[in-house]
Parts: sequence; C-alpha cells; structure tokens
Amino acid sequence: MKKTLGAVAAAAAIAISLSACGGGSTSTTAGEAKGEINYWLWDANQLPAYKQCAEDFTKANPDIKVKITQRGWGDYWTTLTNGFVGGNAPDVFTNHLSKYPEHASKKQLLALDDAVKNDKLDLDIYNEGLADLWVGQDGKRYGLPKDWDTVAMFYNKKLVADAGYTEEQLKDLDWNPQDGGSYEKAIAHLTVDKNGKRGDEPGFDKNNVAVYGLGLENSGNGQGQTQWSFLTATTGWTHTDKNPWGTKFNYDDPKFQETIKWWSGLANKGYMPKLETTVGASVADAFGAGKAAINTNGSWMIGQYTSYKGIETGIAPTPEGPDGKRASMFNGLADSIWAGTKNPAASVKWVEYLASADCQDVVASKAVVFPAIKSSSEKAAEAFKAKGQDVSAFTTHVKDGTTFLFPITENAAKVDGLMAPAMDAVLSGKKDASTLSDANEKVNALFK
Repeated sequence: MKKTLGAVAAAAAIAISLSACGGGSTSTTAGEAKGEINYWLWDANQLPAYKQCAEDFTKANPDIKVKITQRGWGDYWTTLTNGFVGGNAPDVFTNHLSKYPEHASKKQLLALDDAVKNDKLDLDIYNEGLADLWVGQDGKRYGLPKDWDTVAMFYNKKLVADAGYTEEQLKDLDWNPQDGGSYEKAIAHLTVDKNGKRGDEPGFDKNNVAVYGLGLENSGNGQGQTQWSFLTATTGWTHTDKNPWGTKFNYDDPKFQETIKWWSGLANKGYMPKLETTVGASVADAFGAGKAAINTNGSWMIGQYTSYKGIETGIAPTPEGPDGKRASMFNGLADSIWAGTKNPAASVKWVEYLASADCQDVVASKAVVFPAIKSSSEKAAEAFKAKGQDVSAFTTHVKDGTTFLFPITENAAKVDGLMAPAMDAVLSGKKDASTLSDANEKVNALFK
C-alpha cells in the first residue's frame, strides 16, 4: 500500500464536538464558509506544498483558516479511526482507495455530489479514471482527486556500473516466473557477499550478503503494490473478478502462486533480504546506505530516493513480463470530508481548492508527486526534470496504457488481516505458495 513514512508533526488536531456521523451532501455558500478547519495528511514530503496551499487559500478566503496535521502512515489511520469513533476526527483528510469503502459504508464521509453539481466542477481535468475511483457502490462521490502514482525501479548508479551493467540495459529487462529472465540475472549479478563474490559466481555465500540485488520492504499483504503486483499483472492475473467492487479474489490462481514462489525464492537464493531482517527497518534507508542495488517503489518516493548523500540514484521502468508488456498498479489519492464536521461549507471549499489547479500547480512545483490534474501532472514532470530527475519510468505507464487499478473492495482491512500472515509465511519459507489457496478461500468467505 501507498506509505510514505515521515517524522510526526508536533501539531495535534483540535478536538471537534461529538457529532452523529450521518452521510449526506452539502454545497458551499459564501455566508457559511468561515472559521477554522482541520486538515490531515500522512506524507511529510508533501507537507511544505500543502502549507503553501493553505496560505494561498486563506489569502483568497480570509474568513477560513486551515490547520494542518501530518502523521506517519500507521499512526495516521489509527488516530483517524479513533477520531471517527470519538467524534473528533479532522474536518478534511487525505484518503486512500483501500480505506474509503469502509468509511463510506459506515456513513463517516460527506458525499460531494451536490458540491460538484452546484459549484460546476469539471471532473474531466483529471487524468483518466481518477475521479471515477471515488464513487462508492451507492453511487455517491466521496473524494476529489489529488494525485496519482505508479511503480518503477530505483537503482544505485555506481553499483550498477561496478557490476558492468549499463543504465540502458537496466531499462530493458524482461521477466518470467520460470527462471526470472534477464531481471533475475541482473538481480543476481548485482548481489555481492561480504567476500566480494557476486550472486551468480561460484562460491557466493548467500548467508553473508553485503549488497542485495533487490531490496525488500515486506510481503505486500494482499495488494503487493510495490513488491510484486507489477509482475503478477504481466501474467494476465488480476486481484479480483472485477474492479472496483470485486467480490471474488484470485489468490488461488496458479499464475499468481507461481509468481510469488519465484519472488520469494530470491530471498532463499540470497539475492533479496529475508523477511525477518526487514522488521522495523526502512527499505529506502537500506538503499541509501548502499545495501541494495535496486528497490521497486512508488513515484511518491522519488524525493526520498534521490536525496541520499553519496548515492546517485537512477530510475528504470519495471521489467516486461510474459505478455510482452510492463505493468504498474495505478493508485490515486483524494481528499475527503468527515461526515461529522461542524463546518461543512468551509470544508467543501477547502476540498475544492485542493482539487483545483491553483493548489495542484503548487504541489507540482515542489517535484514530490504527480498531481491528479493533467496539466499539473505535466508541470510536475517538468519540475522533476529541472531537478535533474528523469521520471519517465513512472509516466510511461500512463502514456502506454500499462496501468491497472488498485483493488477497490469492501472488507479491505479484513482481507489484509488474512493475507498479511499468509504472505509472510510464504516469503519466510515456512509455507509453500500453494497454501495461498487456503487463504483465498477465507478471503472469499468474507463476501458470502
């Protein structure tokens, strides 16, 4: 799942009076839109951009003040959930596709349909499909798009050069679940043990590795957004029977299990860290310390991966798979309004501003993420280029149409609760990939 960990901001959200969380819609009127509203986000890298947006917004709307709170991913969702229950959630918050279906079903979100209609918002300004993701099963809209992301390979240029690979070769890798293709060959050759032996050389000691060819964050739970989904998708596999709102998962598919067996095998070969060594560790910081040659990660991590001192970072597209194409999960965040807000008019006005070019152009100028608006997204690419960063590995998926949607379903938390330990067991070598069929049966039982 999309997670950018950062230092927790000192500011805390102002408590809001206990309020019943009934759904419903609202729209803005000039007389109502005033007061202070609380806005939460989890990405520390984006905090400066949204502080600027808040300042600009208040200049244009002097009767409205915005207080921003940033929390790390795990603390963010725990605190938000408690806020829904306790009646002191933020007025507006950054929302995720894996979370909003549950919020909507519990009537914790304010529908934005009236605002879109009354304020004549043009939803065609966003990259194709992003606005539609935030329409729930009830047909109501619960968010306005703020950004999008895809997956690529971050690589250490020096380690790649030392291994005799050119950057062009790294950008032209292929993969298959039988022998890993040139993708596995590169990962093996980029792996070096503490005696200087490479992973594809005789005498390589897989139990004493100094540099891994491929870094590991975790098992990916049931989504595998940055870990394995860009591989499984090239085999023709899909997470669910339909997306959004699928009710049947496909973790029992041989194509999926074959891919996971290959991927987990990299750890057994010593080309990728073992799962138990990654607990509490940052996969990005390990890369920054020169302990991994390649990390697969999302576009929201560009800033972090290119900021490590002494590390020159390149970005290559994901490898082509058995279908002859690349693939990347396509995710998009949105801003949502808590149904219990005491200031719905001002909250709607702030959400509309966040979803406008005025704010998204500011976000684009910071070269941190790709905004949802097409013109702002193009400006972000130019801002990255001005910083000397070639981000075409991310944008090529959108240009070439090789994206697939993040799986949007009910019971997302329960699905993860079942798939996380099941995937962990396979990746740690305790169970065979075939046992994922049992987990799949339990997952599908949630929808019966």
